[in-house]
Amino acid sequence: MNERLLIVEDDASALRLIEFSLKQEGYDVKTATNGLTGLKKAQNEKFDLIILDLMLPGIDGFEICSRLRKEPDTAQTPILIVSAKTHEKDVAMASEVGADAYLTKSGNPAEIVAQVQALLSQKPIAM
Repeated sequence: MNERLLIVEDDASALRLIEFSLKQEGYDVKTATNGLTGLKKAQNEKFDLIILDLMLPGIDGFEICSRLRKEPDTAQTPILIVSAKTHEKDVAMASEVGADAYLTKSGNPAEIVAQVQALLSQKPIAM
């Protein structure tokens, strides 16, 4: 497995846990700890999937997702929101801006790994 993933998460312990879990599965994981850095990395590098927190310093996850969906190079990249926000309006807004899936932070990295695998398996094969 050589899929490249980007995690944009400002909580250091959550970031380490998600990163470790995905690396254990063989993914090539890059990270960013604020919205602007995450957006720039997503725009300048090729990733197979992006994991976004919503509450980030600088630019929030909703705005990042919206911007990435408007760019040809990232419009089709799967985006998984992992957030502590549990309100239905947040889930709906994430869908509106183009997120492919939404998980609440539960402390269970197996859920994130399973969702990443599911999203990557749905990705169209490049010709």
